[in-house]
Amino acid sequence: MTPVLSAVVFGIGLALCSAATAYALLALVALFRARGRSLAAGTTFAPVSVLKPLHGAEPLLYENLRSFCLQDYPTFQLLFGVRDVADPALAVARRLQAEFAQLDIVVVVDARLYGTNHKVSNLTNLLHHARHPWLVIADSDIRVGRDYLERVCAPLAQPDIGVVTCLYRGRAIGGLWSRLGVLFIDEWFVPAVHIAQLFGSHAFGFGATLALRRETLDAIGGFQSITNELADDYRLAERTRDAGLVTQLSDYVVQTDVAERKPRQMLARELRWMRTIRMLNPAGYAFMFVSFGPAVATLGAFLAGWTNAALVLLAVTCVARAALHFAMAERISGWLWRASCTLPLVVLRDVLNAMVWGGAFASRRVAWAGRELNLR
Repeated sequence: MTPVLSAVVFGIGLALCSAATAYALLALVALFRARGRSLAAGTTFAPVSVLKPLHGAEPLLYENLRSFCLQDYPTFQLLFGVRDVADPALAVARRLQAEFAQLDIVVVVDARLYGTNHKVSNLTNLLHHARHPWLVIADSDIRVGRDYLERVCAPLAQPDIGVVTCLYRGRAIGGLWSRLGVLFIDEWFVPAVHIAQLFGSHAFGFGATLALRRETLDAIGGFQSITNELADDYRLAERTRDAGLVTQLSDYVVQTDVAERKPRQMLARELRWMRTIRMLNPAGYAFMFVSFGPAVATLGAFLAGWTNAALVLLAVTCVARAALHFAMAERISGWLWRASCTLPLVVLRDVLNAMVWGGAFASRRVAWAGRELNLR
Protein backbone atom coordinates (compact mmCIF):
# COMPACT_ATOMS: atom_id res chain seq x y z
CA MET A 1 0.00 0.00 0.00
CA THR A 2 1.43 3.37 -1.00
CA PRO A 3 1.99 6.08 1.64
CA VAL A 4 -0.79 8.20 0.14
CA LEU A 5 -3.28 5.31 0.17
CA SER A 6 -2.23 4.40 3.71
CA ALA A 7 -2.89 7.97 4.82
CA VAL A 8 -6.32 7.94 3.15
CA VAL A 9 -7.28 4.65 4.81
CA PHE A 10 -6.02 5.91 8.17
CA GLY A 11 -8.04 9.12 7.77
CA ILE A 12 -11.20 7.17 6.88
CA GLY A 13 -10.71 4.91 9.89
CA LEU A 14 -10.21 7.80 12.28
CA ALA A 15 -13.22 9.60 10.78
CA LEU A 16 -15.39 6.52 11.33
CA CYS A 17 -14.24 6.27 14.95
CA SER A 18 -14.91 9.97 15.53
CA ALA A 19 -18.36 9.85 13.92
CA ALA A 20 -19.40 6.77 15.91
CA THR A 21 -18.16 8.35 19.16
CA ALA A 22 -19.91 11.65 18.48
CA TYR A 23 -23.20 9.91 17.70
CA ALA A 24 -23.04 7.70 20.79
CA LEU A 25 -22.45 10.71 23.05
CA LEU A 26 -25.13 12.73 21.26
CA ALA A 27 -27.64 9.92 21.75
CA LEU A 28 -27.06 10.09 25.51
CA VAL A 29 -27.46 13.87 25.59
CA ALA A 30 -30.62 13.70 23.48
CA LEU A 31 -32.14 11.01 25.67
CA PHE A 32 -31.75 13.06 28.85
CA ARG A 33 -32.96 16.27 27.21
CA ALA A 34 -35.97 14.68 25.51
CA ARG A 35 -39.16 16.54 26.18
CA GLY A 36 -42.75 16.10 25.09
CA ARG A 37 -45.79 18.26 25.68
CA SER A 38 -47.53 17.19 28.86
CA LEU A 39 -51.03 17.65 30.17
CA ALA A 40 -51.81 21.29 30.91
CA ALA A 41 -53.99 22.32 33.83
CA GLY A 42 -57.49 23.32 32.81
CA THR A 43 -57.36 21.63 29.40
CA THR A 44 -60.76 21.30 27.77
CA PHE A 45 -61.23 17.92 26.11
CA ALA A 46 -63.46 17.42 23.11
CA PRO A 47 -65.08 14.02 22.54
CA VAL A 48 -62.73 11.70 20.66
CA SER A 49 -63.16 8.77 18.27
CA VAL A 50 -60.40 6.15 18.43
CA LEU A 51 -59.79 4.31 15.15
CA LYS A 52 -58.25 0.84 15.46
CA PRO A 53 -57.63 -0.93 12.13
CA LEU A 54 -57.22 -4.66 12.77
CA HIS A 55 -55.70 -7.47 10.76
CA GLY A 56 -55.05 -11.01 11.91
CA ALA A 57 -54.68 -12.84 15.22
CA GLU A 58 -51.87 -11.03 17.02
CA PRO A 59 -50.61 -12.79 20.18
CA LEU A 60 -51.92 -10.28 22.75
CA LEU A 61 -54.60 -8.57 20.70
CA TYR A 62 -57.32 -8.89 23.35
CA GLU A 63 -55.16 -7.43 26.13
CA ASN A 64 -53.94 -4.59 23.94
CA LEU A 65 -57.38 -3.58 22.69
CA ARG A 66 -58.82 -3.92 26.18
CA SER A 67 -56.41 -1.28 27.48
CA PHE A 68 -58.18 1.22 25.20
CA CYS A 69 -61.50 0.35 26.85
CA LEU A 70 -60.26 1.45 30.29
CA GLN A 71 -59.58 5.12 29.58
CA ASP A 72 -60.18 7.91 32.10
CA TYR A 73 -61.52 10.26 29.44
CA PRO A 74 -64.79 12.21 29.51
CA THR A 75 -66.31 11.03 26.20
CA PHE A 76 -64.78 8.62 23.71
CA GLN A 77 -65.81 6.19 21.01
CA LEU A 78 -63.89 3.07 19.99
CA LEU A 79 -64.01 1.83 16.40
CA PHE A 80 -62.57 -1.60 15.56
CA GLY A 81 -62.34 -2.40 11.87
CA VAL A 82 -61.57 -5.47 9.78
CA ARG A 83 -61.82 -6.00 6.04
CA ASP A 84 -62.84 -9.67 6.09
CA VAL A 85 -65.56 -11.40 8.10
CA ALA A 86 -63.19 -14.38 8.45
CA ASP A 87 -60.49 -12.25 10.09
CA PRO A 88 -59.81 -13.74 13.58
CA ALA A 89 -59.46 -10.21 14.97
CA LEU A 90 -63.21 -9.78 14.50
CA ALA A 91 -63.98 -12.26 17.31
CA VAL A 92 -61.76 -10.27 19.68
CA ALA A 93 -63.50 -7.03 18.76
CA ARG A 94 -66.94 -8.60 19.30
CA ARG A 95 -65.82 -9.99 22.66
CA LEU A 96 -64.79 -6.53 23.86
CA GLN A 97 -68.00 -4.99 22.53
CA ALA A 98 -69.96 -7.45 24.69
CA GLU A 99 -67.68 -7.10 27.72
CA PHE A 100 -67.89 -3.29 27.71
CA ALA A 101 -71.51 -2.88 26.70
CA GLN A 102 -71.62 0.48 28.50
CA LEU A 103 -69.01 1.95 26.12
CA ASP A 104 -69.58 3.34 22.66
CA ILE A 105 -67.83 0.57 20.71
CA VAL A 106 -68.47 0.13 17.00
CA VAL A 107 -67.22 -2.91 15.07
CA VAL A 108 -66.94 -2.37 11.32
CA VAL A 109 -66.55 -5.08 8.68
CA ASP A 110 -65.96 -3.43 5.32
CA ALA A 111 -63.89 -4.76 2.42
CA ARG A 112 -63.94 -1.62 0.29
CA LEU A 113 -60.54 -0.53 -1.04
CA TYR A 114 -59.59 3.01 -2.05
CA GLY A 115 -55.95 2.44 -3.00
CA THR A 116 -52.97 0.15 -2.52
CA ASN A 117 -52.65 0.64 1.26
CA HIS A 118 -55.19 -1.71 2.85
CA LYS A 119 -54.72 -0.22 6.32
CA VAL A 120 -55.64 3.25 5.07
CA SER A 121 -58.70 1.80 3.33
CA ASN A 122 -59.67 0.26 6.66
CA LEU A 123 -59.27 3.65 8.33
CA THR A 124 -61.40 5.29 5.65
CA ASN A 125 -64.17 2.78 6.31
CA LEU A 126 -63.92 3.39 10.05
CA LEU A 127 -64.07 7.15 9.58
CA HIS A 128 -67.57 6.84 8.12
CA HIS A 129 -68.73 5.75 11.61
CA ALA A 130 -66.69 8.22 13.70
CA ARG A 131 -68.96 10.65 15.55
CA HIS A 132 -66.55 12.99 17.33
CA PRO A 133 -64.46 16.05 16.36
CA TRP A 134 -61.12 14.67 17.63
CA LEU A 135 -59.57 11.52 16.21
CA VAL A 136 -56.93 9.13 17.54
CA ILE A 137 -55.42 6.49 15.25
CA ALA A 138 -53.44 3.71 16.94
CA ASP A 139 -51.96 0.44 15.73
CA SER A 140 -53.48 -2.81 16.97
CA ASP A 141 -50.35 -4.03 18.81
CA ILE A 142 -50.23 -1.04 21.16
CA ARG A 143 -50.96 -1.21 24.91
CA VAL A 144 -51.66 1.91 26.95
CA GLY A 145 -52.50 3.10 30.46
CA ARG A 146 -55.70 4.71 31.69
CA ASP A 147 -54.39 8.26 31.18
CA TYR A 148 -53.37 7.69 27.56
CA LEU A 149 -56.20 9.58 25.83
CA GLU A 150 -55.94 12.55 28.17
CA ARG A 151 -52.21 12.86 27.64
CA VAL A 152 -52.15 12.53 23.87
CA CYS A 153 -55.25 14.63 23.23
CA ALA A 154 -54.33 17.54 25.50
CA PRO A 155 -52.20 19.37 22.87
CA LEU A 156 -55.09 19.32 20.38
CA ALA A 157 -56.65 22.15 22.37
CA GLN A 158 -53.91 24.38 20.89
CA PRO A 159 -54.89 25.63 17.41
CA ASP A 160 -51.33 25.41 16.01
CA ILE A 161 -51.09 21.67 16.62
CA GLY A 162 -51.79 19.50 13.59
CA VAL A 163 -50.84 16.02 14.79
CA VAL A 164 -49.80 14.60 18.15
CA THR A 165 -47.72 11.44 17.91
CA CYS A 166 -46.12 9.07 20.42
CA LEU A 167 -42.90 7.20 20.66
CA TYR A 168 -43.12 3.56 21.66
CA ARG A 169 -41.05 1.05 23.57
CA GLY A 170 -40.84 -2.61 22.73
CA ARG A 171 -42.10 -5.55 24.75
CA ALA A 172 -40.62 -8.93 23.89
CA ILE A 173 -43.19 -11.73 23.85
CA GLY A 174 -40.97 -14.33 22.19
CA GLY A 175 -37.43 -15.56 22.63
CA LEU A 176 -34.03 -14.24 21.56
CA TRP A 177 -35.17 -12.69 18.31
CA SER A 178 -37.99 -10.72 19.89
CA ARG A 179 -35.54 -9.38 22.51
CA LEU A 180 -33.23 -8.29 19.70
CA GLY A 181 -36.22 -6.65 18.04
CA VAL A 182 -36.91 -4.71 21.24
CA LEU A 183 -33.31 -3.44 21.27
CA PHE A 184 -33.79 -2.21 17.70
CA ILE A 185 -36.74 -0.08 18.83
CA ASP A 186 -35.58 1.04 22.27
CA GLU A 187 -31.89 1.61 21.64
CA TRP A 188 -31.65 2.56 17.99
CA PHE A 189 -34.96 3.98 16.81
CA VAL A 190 -35.92 5.94 19.95
CA PRO A 191 -32.50 7.66 20.38
CA ALA A 192 -32.52 8.58 16.67
CA VAL A 193 -35.87 10.35 17.12
CA HIS A 194 -34.60 12.17 20.22
CA ILE A 195 -31.52 13.33 18.31
CA ALA A 196 -33.72 14.68 15.52
CA GLN A 197 -35.87 16.43 18.12
CA LEU A 198 -32.75 17.86 19.81
CA PHE A 199 -31.89 19.61 16.55
CA GLY A 200 -35.40 21.00 16.20
CA SER A 201 -36.86 18.51 13.74
CA HIS A 202 -40.56 17.67 13.85
CA ALA A 203 -40.46 15.54 10.69
CA PHE A 204 -41.99 12.43 12.18
CA GLY A 205 -45.29 10.67 12.67
CA PHE A 206 -45.67 7.20 14.16
CA GLY A 207 -48.47 4.68 13.73
CA ALA A 208 -48.31 3.95 17.46
CA THR A 209 -50.45 7.07 17.88
CA LEU A 210 -51.62 9.88 15.63
CA ALA A 211 -54.08 12.30 17.23
CA LEU A 212 -55.62 15.13 15.24
CA ARG A 213 -58.76 17.17 14.84
CA ARG A 214 -61.20 15.98 12.20
CA GLU A 215 -61.18 19.41 10.62
CA THR A 216 -57.43 19.02 10.13
CA LEU A 217 -57.88 15.66 8.41
CA ASP A 218 -60.55 17.16 6.14
CA ALA A 219 -58.27 20.10 5.30
CA ILE A 220 -55.50 17.83 3.98
CA GLY A 221 -57.85 15.77 1.83
CA GLY A 222 -58.76 13.04 4.31
CA PHE A 223 -57.28 9.57 4.28
CA GLN A 224 -57.62 9.58 0.51
CA SER A 225 -54.50 11.77 0.35
CA ILE A 226 -52.37 8.91 1.72
CA THR A 227 -54.20 5.88 0.39
CA ASN A 228 -51.31 4.87 -1.90
CA GLU A 229 -48.53 5.52 0.62
CA LEU A 230 -46.70 2.77 2.49
CA ALA A 231 -45.47 5.20 5.17
CA ASP A 232 -49.03 6.39 5.81
CA ASP A 233 -48.31 7.55 9.38
CA TYR A 234 -45.36 9.71 8.31
CA ARG A 235 -47.22 11.10 5.30
CA LEU A 236 -50.28 12.01 7.36
CA ALA A 237 -48.16 14.12 9.69
CA GLU A 238 -46.26 15.55 6.73
CA ARG A 239 -49.48 16.68 5.08
CA THR A 240 -50.49 18.60 8.21
CA ARG A 241 -47.07 20.28 8.36
CA ASP A 242 -47.49 21.27 4.72
CA ALA A 243 -50.74 22.94 5.83
CA GLY A 244 -48.77 25.07 8.32
CA LEU A 245 -49.52 23.09 11.47
CA VAL A 246 -47.10 21.57 13.99
CA THR A 247 -46.35 17.91 14.66
CA GLN A 248 -46.07 17.50 18.44
CA LEU A 249 -44.26 14.61 20.09
CA SER A 250 -46.22 13.67 23.21
CA ASP A 251 -44.53 12.92 26.51
CA TYR A 252 -46.55 9.69 26.61
CA VAL A 253 -44.72 6.53 25.48
CA VAL A 254 -46.87 3.55 24.48
CA GLN A 255 -45.88 -0.10 24.50
CA THR A 256 -45.70 -2.23 21.37
CA ASP A 257 -45.39 -5.99 21.01
CA VAL A 258 -42.37 -7.54 19.36
CA ALA A 259 -43.47 -11.09 18.66
CA GLU A 260 -41.01 -12.38 16.05
CA ARG A 261 -39.68 -15.79 17.07
CA LYS A 262 -37.53 -16.43 13.99
CA PRO A 263 -34.70 -14.35 12.49
CA ARG A 264 -36.40 -14.21 9.11
CA GLN A 265 -39.52 -12.63 10.63
CA MET A 266 -37.51 -10.04 12.56
CA LEU A 267 -35.33 -9.13 9.59
CA ALA A 268 -38.34 -8.80 7.27
CA ARG A 269 -39.95 -6.31 9.62
CA GLU A 270 -36.77 -4.29 10.11
CA LEU A 271 -35.96 -4.28 6.40
CA ARG A 272 -39.42 -2.86 5.75
CA TRP A 273 -38.75 -0.07 8.23
CA MET A 274 -35.27 0.62 6.85
CA ARG A 275 -36.35 0.61 3.21
CA THR A 276 -39.22 2.92 4.05
CA ILE A 277 -36.80 5.33 5.75
CA ARG A 278 -34.49 5.14 2.72
CA MET A 279 -37.42 6.00 0.46
CA LEU A 280 -38.42 8.98 2.61
CA ASN A 281 -34.93 10.38 3.23
CA PRO A 282 -32.27 8.91 0.91
CA ALA A 283 -29.49 11.32 1.87
CA GLY A 284 -30.04 10.94 5.60
CA TYR A 285 -30.25 7.19 5.25
CA ALA A 286 -26.88 7.02 3.50
CA PHE A 287 -25.17 8.51 6.58
CA MET A 288 -27.15 6.47 9.09
CA PHE A 289 -24.27 4.01 9.50
CA VAL A 290 -22.69 6.30 12.13
CA SER A 291 -25.51 5.29 14.49
CA PHE A 292 -24.27 1.71 14.72
CA GLY A 293 -21.76 2.65 17.41
CA PRO A 294 -19.22 0.02 18.42
CA ALA A 295 -19.51 -1.86 15.12
CA VAL A 296 -18.54 1.25 13.13
CA ALA A 297 -15.91 2.31 15.65
CA THR A 298 -14.33 -1.14 15.54
CA LEU A 299 -14.14 -1.00 11.74
CA GLY A 300 -12.65 2.48 12.02
CA ALA A 301 -10.05 1.37 14.55
CA PHE A 302 -9.06 -1.49 12.25
CA LEU A 303 -8.62 0.85 9.28
CA ALA A 304 -6.65 3.27 11.47
CA GLY A 305 -4.23 0.52 12.42
CA TRP A 306 -5.37 0.22 16.05
CA THR A 307 -3.58 3.45 16.93
CA ASN A 308 -3.93 4.93 20.40
CA ALA A 309 -6.28 7.67 19.17
CA ALA A 310 -8.54 5.14 17.45
CA LEU A 311 -8.57 2.85 20.48
CA VAL A 312 -9.51 5.72 22.78
CA LEU A 313 -12.41 6.66 20.50
CA LEU A 314 -13.50 3.03 20.34
CA ALA A 315 -13.44 2.78 24.13
CA VAL A 316 -15.49 5.98 24.54
CA THR A 317 -18.00 4.73 21.98
CA CYS A 318 -18.41 1.41 23.79
CA VAL A 319 -18.81 3.09 27.19
CA ALA A 320 -21.39 5.54 25.79
CA ARG A 321 -23.27 2.72 24.10
CA ALA A 322 -23.38 0.73 27.34
CA ALA A 323 -24.52 3.84 29.21
CA LEU A 324 -27.35 4.28 26.70
CA HIS A 325 -28.38 0.65 27.26
CA PHE A 326 -28.57 1.13 31.04
CA ALA A 327 -30.25 4.55 30.74
CA MET A 328 -33.02 3.10 28.57
CA ALA A 329 -33.47 0.17 30.96
CA GLU A 330 -33.75 2.52 33.94
CA ARG A 331 -36.23 4.73 32.13
CA ILE A 332 -38.41 1.85 30.97
CA SER A 333 -38.37 -0.60 33.87
CA GLY A 334 -35.82 0.50 36.49
CA TRP A 335 -34.40 -3.05 36.50
CA LEU A 336 -30.70 -2.43 35.90
CA TRP A 337 -29.83 -6.03 36.77
CA ARG A 338 -31.84 -7.14 33.75
CA ALA A 339 -29.96 -4.68 31.59
CA SER A 340 -26.71 -6.28 32.78
CA CYS A 341 -27.98 -9.67 31.61
CA THR A 342 -28.88 -8.37 28.15
CA LEU A 343 -25.73 -6.24 27.66
CA PRO A 344 -24.02 -8.93 25.52
CA LEU A 345 -26.97 -8.72 23.10
CA VAL A 346 -26.12 -5.07 22.43
CA VAL A 347 -23.02 -6.07 20.45
CA LEU A 348 -25.02 -8.50 18.32
CA ARG A 349 -27.78 -5.95 17.86
CA ASP A 350 -25.42 -3.25 16.57
CA VAL A 351 -23.86 -5.69 14.10
CA LEU A 352 -27.35 -6.68 12.92
CA ASN A 353 -28.25 -2.99 12.57
CA ALA A 354 -25.35 -2.51 10.19
CA MET A 355 -26.35 -5.61 8.22
CA VAL A 356 -29.98 -4.53 7.93
CA TRP A 357 -28.91 -1.03 6.91
CA GLY A 358 -26.76 -2.45 4.13
CA GLY A 359 -29.40 -4.97 3.12
CA ALA A 360 -31.94 -2.19 2.61
CA PHE A 361 -29.93 -1.01 -0.41
CA ALA A 362 -30.30 -4.38 -2.14
CA SER A 363 -33.99 -4.10 -3.03
CA ARG A 364 -37.09 -1.94 -2.95
CA ARG A 365 -39.36 -4.85 -2.02
CA VAL A 366 -40.94 -5.08 1.43
CA ALA A 367 -43.15 -7.63 3.16
CA TRP A 368 -46.15 -6.17 4.97
CA ALA A 369 -49.28 -7.86 6.31
CA GLY A 370 -48.80 -10.90 4.12
CA ARG A 371 -48.20 -8.85 0.95
CA GLU A 372 -45.07 -8.16 -1.13
CA LEU A 373 -44.86 -4.51 -2.13
CA ASN A 374 -42.49 -2.51 -4.33
CA LEU A 375 -41.52 0.92 -3.05
CA ARG A 376 -41.48 3.82 -5.46
